[in-house]
Amino acid sequence: MSGNGRRSARSRIKSSTDVDEFDRRRNSKPERKVRKDRIGDHSFIRILNVNIKALLGFVVLAFFIILFLILHLIKPVEDAQRPRVVTPFPAPKIMDLPQFQGEHKESLYWGTYRPQVYLGIRARTPQSLVAGLMWIGVKDGRYFMRHVCQDSDELSTYGWTHHNGRDYGHQVLIDHGMTLATSFLKSKEDGSGYGGDWTVRIDVKSEKWNEEMLRSAHLFFYLADEDGNALSLSGDILDIRENSLLALGSRMDVGGWQLHLESVLVLQSENVLNHIKVYIVHRNLMSTAYHLCSMPALSKLSLKLKEFSSYDDLEVHYSGFRTPHIHNLSDLVQESLGEQISAKAPFKIDIPFLSGTGLKSSRVEERLNSLTGTSLTRELIEKQNEFDNKFEKCFNLTSKVDSESLIVGKAAIGNMLGGIGYFYGQSKISLPKNNNFKSHDNFISYWPAELYTAVPSRSFFPRGFLWDEGFHQLLIWRWDIRICLDIIGHWLDLMNIDGWIPREQILGAEALSKVPEEFVLQHPTNGNPPTLFLVLHDLISSLKRNKFTSMESNEISSFLERAFVRLEAWFQWFNTTQSGNEMSSYFWHGRDGTTTRELNPKTLSSGLDDYPRASHPSGEEHHVDLRCWMLLAAECMHSITELFWKENGPEKEYGSTAKLLSDFDILNQMHLDKAHGAYFDFGNHTEKVRLSWKEVRAGNNYPTRELVRETLEKPELRLVPHIGYVSLFPLMEKIIPSESWILEKQLDLISNRSTLWTDYGLRSLSKTSSLYMKRNTEHDPPYWRGPIWMNMNYRILSALHHYSQVDGPYRDKARIIYNDLRGNLIRNVVHNYYQSGYLWEQYDQKKGKGKGARPFTGWTSLVLLIMAETYCER
Repeated sequence: MSGNGRRSARSRIKSSTDVDEFDRRRNSKPERKVRKDRIGDHSFIRILNVNIKALLGFVVLAFFIILFLILHLIKPVEDAQRPRVVTPFPAPKIMDLPQFQGEHKESLYWGTYRPQVYLGIRARTPQSLVAGLMWIGVKDGRYFMRHVCQDSDELSTYGWTHHNGRDYGHQVLIDHGMTLATSFLKSKEDGSGYGGDWTVRIDVKSEKWNEEMLRSAHLFFYLADEDGNALSLSGDILDIRENSLLALGSRMDVGGWQLHLESVLVLQSENVLNHIKVYIVHRNLMSTAYHLCSMPALSKLSLKLKEFSSYDDLEVHYSGFRTPHIHNLSDLVQESLGEQISAKAPFKIDIPFLSGTGLKSSRVEERLNSLTGTSLTRELIEKQNEFDNKFEKCFNLTSKVDSESLIVGKAAIGNMLGGIGYFYGQSKISLPKNNNFKSHDNFISYWPAELYTAVPSRSFFPRGFLWDEGFHQLLIWRWDIRICLDIIGHWLDLMNIDGWIPREQILGAEALSKVPEEFVLQHPTNGNPPTLFLVLHDLISSLKRNKFTSMESNEISSFLERAFVRLEAWFQWFNTTQSGNEMSSYFWHGRDGTTTRELNPKTLSSGLDDYPRASHPSGEEHHVDLRCWMLLAAECMHSITELFWKENGPEKEYGSTAKLLSDFDILNQMHLDKAHGAYFDFGNHTEKVRLSWKEVRAGNNYPTRELVRETLEKPELRLVPHIGYVSLFPLMEKIIPSESWILEKQLDLISNRSTLWTDYGLRSLSKTSSLYMKRNTEHDPPYWRGPIWMNMNYRILSALHHYSQVDGPYRDKARIIYNDLRGNLIRNVVHNYYQSGYLWEQYDQKKGKGKGARPFTGWTSLVLLIMAETYCER
């Protein structure tokens, strides 16, 4: 039976009118009947009045008809040609809910929302004041500019040891013998402007005092205005010791503002020199850059800066430049400075930003004092204690792990929250085939949109990824449910009219600068695992068990009511565009069936990239992992409808879909290999495929060699015999009955060292697979073909935890495997953190060493939930 012909759970997408009616449904009241005028005056004047009213009514009606014709018949050509793919979903935006306005919105206005730089601050608004830190690092006797997070800087470690996601964070960066500790604090006091004030403390130390160059420290703190507003120098800049004001300006959002500098000199001896540079950068207009230094160092300055009179041996200088973008600030500052000035550490500086300074009641001096010096020190200590207390309350680890693991757990949640970013821009969408939209480019732009989201990695992936975000929120909701709902709401508001959400969000110049060109375009035919249903299902389960306060419960319910129409459209998009050719079958679209260079054509849309699928992509494929994701989505939708529709609602339809997808017999008929007791994909497949060197003719007919795919046997429709993470999805979804022999087979596959088991976690692909640790192309090393990934291990642990607690003959076996696997994962992640300074994207299956991107404080941070033994409940 054709997939398009089967009965769907919900067969329509609600219009905005439907949503309005949905929001009013339970609160509507009968309208009062209008009292008729019973006075029977039929005089000539009464008739005339009626005629005039009729005439006026006709005129008004005619006006609206003409207006309608003008708007619809004389429509701009470009609007008429606007493809559906870039048309927003026609429903009220989730982020317009009252719970996301007012105090909540203001409390999150400022933050460390630029995760791609080592320290970056901005507001949650499209055109913001943007602040950040640069410094000069020393490596192999040479100077290098540090600003954007990147592996080539070879920092020993960097990341947030504490961060609460709102108003406090502490970060440690170690750069070849120099240690920078950066603290961020936000404050809302009487007199401050919208969003309040914030301050940054920078503490610099150097460990290698005998090496001359490693005693030098050069800092550049910049401030840029994306909105083009002017930045002004302080009128009292001539006396920086008496007046800490550096710059000031005014904006529509925060009113008048001031940036100050308070320097706390920490001298180890009389011969130690101290040196601070503070840059104020401004978009499109001349910017200012401050340079504070000791007198003996001035002779080394090659760039001529305007000099002001000094106080004792401290001089102040400034320079400036223009830039239309902020993503290239590193280059601009480096080009302007020429040779650098040597100076000495240690030192501390406080850089407070005050908003709302234009009013007499702004209490600038009091607020400034509270954000610097000893007052700031006390406040930072208090915030750290609050973080520690909340951490213990949320995760209760003291009795479960050792002190070293506890520190790693704090770094996991701190980096997850500190890695939350705010982005604004337009995604680039691959042009649909056979479209009538005329463009000189191979893409069309999505509508301008904002996204507040966590990111997988500050160095490699500092942007939003749809399938990562569901795993991120499993951690974040347990820390701050309102931040979690805010993030999910932003994601769902990115949905187009068809129910599709671009899987990778590259919004704005800064985000775009970190993405290889081949990954920029988003394809509207391709999906991504709908992992947001993971966290929504978790929230609903916790809601039913009364784990939230009354206010939190109301906010979650309001969120789900507003989000339902979008979730319904999202479900329908998957249920139609990713359906297979048999009832209840699905396959990931987007595989390249024409490639000659890939050993096994990648399935990027699945999130598992090079995990082996059918050797020859076709529409006859069935992917077991997508079937399980659809089961999760159907169960989640069923749970939501149960909350709001007790009678005559759609819960029966979603319940029927969930029942169909969880049918154990149908699952086994479609995907089970009884000989292995394992679940496999189905498709057009042969195992006899290899990569071979072939001579080809390049430009000018010169011969060259390239590695191409060679098929040695005709493929046939069959199960795809690769044991790995995909094989375990039915186990992860807890579809397998606890008394089934198949469960025992699954436990054997997990615990067998010849298949998936290692001392560091479960490998992604069995050692018995023909593609185990095989390169997919000449330049693509194995990715999901052996290495250990935390998100899948977390889901497998969740299933093992479940089966270890329900009655069945394999309960004890599941418990033993669970305890051993949990211990291995924690031990290896903690060991790598202390050895390398980072959480990693993946871990080597042979020796447990961290691999891939670092720091990877996205789903690898799930190690904290593993420590806490907190799993998704069903």
